[in-house]
Amino acid sequence: MPARVSTRSARTSAAVSHKASSATLNSRASAASRVSSSNVDIPEEAPDNQLRTQICAIFRDAQKTTATHRKLVVNLRKIHEACCYEPTRPNKSAPTDFDEADFNNEFSRCVLRAMPVKKSEGVGEKTIRFVGLFLRHANDKDNELLGEEDVDASTMPETPSTRLTTQVMETILPLLTAKDKFVRYRSTQLISHVINSLDAIDDDLFQKLRYGLLKRIRDKEAMVRSQAVLGLGRLAGNQVEGMVNSDDSDDDVETGLLEKLLEVLQNDPSADVRRSLLVNLPILPNTLPYLLERARDQDPATRRAVYSRLLPALGDFRHLSLSMREKLLRWGLRDRDENVRKAAGRLFRERWIEDCAGVNQPEDGEQPAGAAPPSLDGLLELLERIDVVNSGVENGVALEAMKGFWEGRPDYRDAVEFDDKFWETLSAESVFIARSFNDFCRTEGNGKYETLIEEKLPEVTKLAFFLERYLNVLIEAIRSINNRDAAEEDEEEDTVEQEFIVEQLLHIILTLDYSDEVGRRKMFALLRQSLSIPELPDEITKLTIEVLRDICAPDTAGEKEFCSVVLEAVADVHDTIVDDESAVGDGEESFHSARSEVSGDSTPTKNGKHGADTSISEEEAREKAIKEIMINMKCLHIVQCMLSNVEGTLQQNDHLVSMLNNLVVPAVRSHEAPVRERGLVCLGLCSLLDRPLAEENLTLFMHFFSKGHSALQITALQILTDILNVHGAQLLSANPALLKVYVRALRSGSKSPEVQGAATVAVCKLLLGRVVTDPDTSAELLKTLIVAYFDPSTAGNQSVRQALNYFLPVFCYSRAENQELMGSVALDALHSLYNVREGIDDDDMDVGDEMASLNTIGACLVDWTDPRKCYTPGIPMDSDKKNVNGDVHLDLARDILEKLNSNFSKEEKKVIAPLLGKLYISPASSEEKIRSLYEDVSAAVEENLLSDATSKNALYKIHVSLGKIVNQLGEQDKMSRRSGSRSVSLAPDDKTITEDVTVVPAPPIEEEQEEDVVEDDVDVTATTVRRSEGDSLVEDLLTDGEE
Repeated sequence: MPARVSTRSARTSAAVSHKASSATLNSRASAASRVSSSNVDIPEEAPDNQLRTQICAIFRDAQKTTATHRKLVVNLRKIHEACCYEPTRPNKSAPTDFDEADFNNEFSRCVLRAMPVKKSEGVGEKTIRFVGLFLRHANDKDNELLGEEDVDASTMPETPSTRLTTQVMETILPLLTAKDKFVRYRSTQLISHVINSLDAIDDDLFQKLRYGLLKRIRDKEAMVRSQAVLGLGRLAGNQVEGMVNSDDSDDDVETGLLEKLLEVLQNDPSADVRRSLLVNLPILPNTLPYLLERARDQDPATRRAVYSRLLPALGDFRHLSLSMREKLLRWGLRDRDENVRKAAGRLFRERWIEDCAGVNQPEDGEQPAGAAPPSLDGLLELLERIDVVNSGVENGVALEAMKGFWEGRPDYRDAVEFDDKFWETLSAESVFIARSFNDFCRTEGNGKYETLIEEKLPEVTKLAFFLERYLNVLIEAIRSINNRDAAEEDEEEDTVEQEFIVEQLLHIILTLDYSDEVGRRKMFALLRQSLSIPELPDEITKLTIEVLRDICAPDTAGEKEFCSVVLEAVADVHDTIVDDESAVGDGEESFHSARSEVSGDSTPTKNGKHGADTSISEEEAREKAIKEIMINMKCLHIVQCMLSNVEGTLQQNDHLVSMLNNLVVPAVRSHEAPVRERGLVCLGLCSLLDRPLAEENLTLFMHFFSKGHSALQITALQILTDILNVHGAQLLSANPALLKVYVRALRSGSKSPEVQGAATVAVCKLLLGRVVTDPDTSAELLKTLIVAYFDPSTAGNQSVRQALNYFLPVFCYSRAENQELMGSVALDALHSLYNVREGIDDDDMDVGDEMASLNTIGACLVDWTDPRKCYTPGIPMDSDKKNVNGDVHLDLARDILEKLNSNFSKEEKKVIAPLLGKLYISPASSEEKIRSLYEDVSAAVEENLLSDATSKNALYKIHVSLGKIVNQLGEQDKMSRRSGSRSVSLAPDDKTITEDVTVVPAPPIEEEQEEDVVEDDVDVTATTVRRSEGDSLVEDLLTDGEE
């Protein structure tokens, strides 16, 4: 059998690429025959004839270009009909002496010749496309010839084209298990292409193809798996339709096929395979979640395919759930790959808007012929469909989506109008359109869209009236809900929408120009008045204070005016407590009132707490205490927002001093936990404005960290870090207990992972910003971070791992001093991690899965200290740095030698010794350090410091590297002495050589030969080289090592 194939393949110059056919097909046929020689139906190799000449000529032309495929298919079909049907018009040129079997054999013969063609050769692709096109054309023509006689037949009619298809497929099927990967690839490609080309296939053939392709989804070659899933995707889709339309379908078989394909979609390591399944699997309710899940695929092209191919093919996006729409939009617009972000933005502004605007999309996912005219109603519906009330807040995805929308749809930019009717009937969606349009025009295009704002948005005074109107509506709604015991759900939703409208208006107002004095005064008075309303929501309060700070002048006088206005509003808010206590009112000022209320026990639950006030029931007293807490919380929130917008010195602002003494300090001393915690935040903000205040309260913040719960610990850590960033790290060196706070927080992973994550980010900022410069403190913090990065206890704490994954390389490669710091703590950190690994119980967890190997950790430490990767001013990062100062690795090598000479265990020495061979020894390093380290390494070689082969090889490698550099330094010294004014010669007696010397090169040493190499064959001794002596001897000794 192989001999016949080989003979035929030598005569196929007219068929397919004959270069790849002859040799490859021989081995392929052998492999196929080894698998199952009886199943491979190879056509008999007949002598050349007219039919073969014509078919081969057509296949030869089909390899050249796909442009002529349709014409060639028609020509081949004529030959096919001449062999299968009686000719109506006899043609002498037609091969009338051949029947259908001859044509099928010759056709199959030509198809077989394409199987060994490599993937990189385009002729194989063109041939397979031609075969699929011909089989489809032949089936269509045969069905036309049948007419309507078998339209209602329950079985598939048998025609010459179906018999040809069956013969070709059954000829190719055994090749699916061939040994050669290209034969498997081409056979799988052909079967999948034919499956996707034809409308119907015989049932028996269908099962055979399904079984053969299912085996290929586990092929070791990704290109084979990719083609297999192309065919199976079509089969799965057809069987699903059969299940829907048939009562006796094999549900288990179909479910099994889909389950296998979905499992491949989730777990196949090849991105091409996953992407092929993504665009070919049927879109069904049970497959859609798995398909949309690929929006988080690790391959950018696969993620992009979700937005550019899958979602457009899905049709109307409104069929998706609200949460899924928001997720897809957020994942796409915030993807780290720019192409994915562009595809997601294009989907939003071109497809989703057209769905809402009422334009019918083509089913195949192609772009429509023309975009619909701009429709404000469609845009409003689109924003409603993505739940703009929730996605339009700060850090929501709606802002990013609308930014891309305004940028990519200039027709909507020009068509949108913001007239008085628009502002009088605002909804959440419409106000968000105005806000996003305002943000886009002010931030994008370097000011070229500023004219659109002047044309379309109203002036400050008019906006102030609109804001006042919607503020009144909001406050009335809030008070109405508060006065009822149970508010209806619709009313609450309406209140949330009104709050969103006011927030968006304030975002617009925050960007306005207040050069118009009339508008400025109107806006200032309105915001000052609204800030005094106790029911004002927190987010609106924050935005109101930001707008007030923007309206006030940026200088010191403006800041004092700003503080005065805000604190007056605080007094007004707190006076609501005094108004409720008119019978007990003592006429004190509001700040004094605030102090007395906050500092006292505001929860009167014990009998006799209020003395004469016995008429108040316990329920009323509890409600009153809760109201006092809420009002005090509101006052502190206003103060917190104000302090976030203040930059001056605390002592120079009398308003701030008064606020600190009368409101913040009593709040910190309060017995109510919420008041105390918010007071702590305000005290931390005050500390940023005054260094003495920060120094006085460091102990207090550390106390809150030690005694507080997780959220309070995170707050205390953030305050301490901000104080160090603002006032300098001298506070850290002056307070040793503060360092212990950070170290303790970094090691609190098992108890509170959130605290460990916050501490990691804080310490990374301090080190990267060079706030902490003390060597001992920096070393302790950096060592703790390294241990936390590799410690298996942080494997589930992604905030720690991600922060350190970014920080450690950036920290080391940004400055040479940082690399030196890393080198100084590397071995101590490795020792700590060695102890951690030794302390892990194998029964509790799999050490290899939970923790990186010590060799990997050591390689990371060496890489982070590589001087070639460190940024050097004036030298591009991507340049080849060969001659850089490598003192950091010389120091690390000296530390390693010291550890090897210490009382470390033998196993730990095996971990650190191989690091010597990974160090970069630069000729540009300090000469003194090079010579000193060379003496130490030579002594280690002479003393046989290491016993295992790997460690010895590493030691020999660095020994030879150092020896070459020392030799070069000696030659340079010679040249310098010769070029001097007088020559210096040394007598032989001046050269002191302790013993016979051999410098051993660094070939790999086999483990079993270790003892012989060390004791018998090689005299592993070192050269004791004085700094100015023995140069010629070193040169002679290193001659062999250099080779």
